[in-house]
Amino acid sequence: MALRHIREIGDEILTKKCREVKAMTPHLKELISDMLETMYDAEGVGLAAPQVGVLRQIVVIDIGEGPIVLVNPRIIEQDGEQEGNEGCLSVPGKAGVVVRPNHVVAEGLNENMEPVRIEGEELLARAICHELDHLQGVMYTSKVKGELFDTASEEDSEEDSEAYEEEQ
Repeated sequence: MALRHIREIGDEILTKKCREVKAMTPHLKELISDMLETMYDAEGVGLAAPQVGVLRQIVVIDIGEGPIVLVNPRIIEQDGEQEGNEGCLSVPGKAGVVVRPNHVVAEGLNENMEPVRIEGEELLARAICHELDHLQGVMYTSKVKGELFDTASEEDSEEDSEAYEEEQ
């Protein structure tokens, strides 16, 4: 396993549609392992193959309940509505308010090319929609209500707090 470079907004690959996976190869299995390692290292909840420079229909997601791998995924049902802050590993330090379905059902294949069906609500529904958008070359930034805003990491907040205390 290896960490992959996460492509950032402005990289043309993030605007391209991904190709379907016809067969699972050792190279693609390695890609999936690398994507999971990269997502965890970056402290994300999802990562799509184009974000690491590969135009294949593969996403990985983990909202804290264990890893989900979806190959050639598609949303077959959606309902409800949720509005909330959304960020992306390809848009570091920024977030925005996005409206998404509150409940989705997706079908695809797992890393062994076996059929899977996943149902998600709230954060999982948001993550599924967000990652599947990447496979179509769509960034969440095109769906933001209003403007993107800066996000501060905990480290930044702690440093700011310490600097503030020193100034006092």
